[in-house]
Amino acid sequence: MVVLIDTNVALDFLTMRQPYYNDARKVIMICANERVKGFIAFHSLPNIFYILRKSHSEEVRREMLRKLCLVLQVTGASHDKVCNAIERMEFSDFEDCLQDECAKEVSADFIITRNLNDFQNSKIKAVTPQKFLEMIDTFGSDRKEQGDSSYGSTI
Repeated sequence: MVVLIDTNVALDFLTMRQPYYNDARKVIMICANERVKGFIAFHSLPNIFYILRKSHSEEVRREMLRKLCLVLQVTGASHDKVCNAIERMEFSDFEDCLQDECAKEVSADFIITRNLNDFQNSKIKAVTPQKFLEMIDTFGSDRKEQGDSSYGSTI
């Protein structure tokens, strides 16, 4: 399974923002444990760096991004995909449209976000961290019941 982590979920994790932190942490840990392949959009990184400028030093922000990039692969969108996103009028927020284009670029199964309304018109299905965790638990239970020997090593 392949997922794209939206900026808000990454920020929830990095800032330990309540009440969202626990679910965000679990999602990031699932990516870190390679149960799923996690991606983050290239443009999310400067957004995170900028958003955290008042609460964290430059050194701390760089370390946060460094660690995040150890867990999540960075993806971008080609020139053609960005131009396509500009024309997608069904998105009121251009940045969310770029998230969808980046998710398509890596053939993501899901975009994990807290802002489902922003992704009503996305080509890649958006789910909340909570819904994603429920799906992973169900998938893991199914694998366990079927006797998948690799299940235990992926946790």
